[in-house]
Amino acid sequence: MAAAWRWAVALARGAVPVALGLLLWVAVAGGEQNRLDTLKALPEASPEVLAERRRHNELIMAALREAAETDENVARRPVPWRK
Repeated sequence: MAAAWRWAVALARGAVPVALGLLLWVAVAGGEQNRLDTLKALPEASPEVLAERRRHNELIMAALREAAETDENVARRPVPWRK
């Protein structure tokens, strides 16, 4: 009888953290969906703004790529700089 009781207590102790994790996951997942819906509804999500942001990111990546490929200190160049 004592072994069964210890086994039940051990099972309960193992199940409590799993149950809490599941509850937290459900709570966060619901809030995440609301956040994504809100972000999709923002005016900044228009195709024009996204294209501009994409172009800006391309320019930054090009500058970083060039800086990685050269031994010159590109940070010392006058702004704005051109190739």
